[in-house]
Amino acid sequence: MRWSKLLFAHWRVEPDLVRRHLPQGLELDTYQGSAWVGVVPFLMSDVAPRGCPAVPGLSRFLELNVRTYVTRDGKPGVWFFSLDAANAIAVRAARATFNLPYMDAKMSLAQNTASATIQYESRRTHRNEPTANFCGNYKAKGEPFHAQPETLEHWLTARYCLYSANRKGDIFRGEIDHPPWTLRNSESEIKHNTMGDPFGFDFTATPHLLYAEAIRVQAWWAARC
Repeated sequence: MRWSKLLFAHWRVEPDLVRRHLPQGLELDTYQGSAWVGVVPFLMSDVAPRGCPAVPGLSRFLELNVRTYVTRDGKPGVWFFSLDAANAIAVRAARATFNLPYMDAKMSLAQNTASATIQYESRRTHRNEPTANFCGNYKAKGEPFHAQPETLEHWLTARYCLYSANRKGDIFRGEIDHPPWTLRNSESEIKHNTMGDPFGFDFTATPHLLYAEAIRVQAWWAARC
């Protein structure tokens, strides 16, 4: 698959508040004692099994996730609190096969060709799930760079697996592979953001922002760990 138009917006959150939403078997990962929760809007495209062509209407859609960072057996990865997507089939397939909390949403992305500013909107429409909406614009600024080890930028983005849990509490790990992110700083105006409300996360402070250039990604089926 290909990820593009991607913004990493992160907020520092009290570790105990984040920890209470994690399943047993996962340890909250912190950076210099702080927990971080991210809101990540992007465009997903060319989604297809290896060796198969992308299917029009199924392989390209918008996604926005709310995430934090965890470890299991010393391996760092991503834990998703929610993943909103504008593709009903992908939502149901991911919920069934990856044990991930994908949710239906009405979403839009528009990019101003003159300023390169991206306008991104998401409104959750999933039945029996809490309301969560996002509206904002963002653009890259400055020179591209690769995050260096030990920096916050590297800690937030250099994650090569995701964790999920089923209803019984079994933990699964899905491996992910891609080249190092090419990052840039970002300007952003977030007009409305209630993505953290269902978990009690306060996203009113100024976030840490990074813009990521397009990247190709390979993912594997999640396995119990």
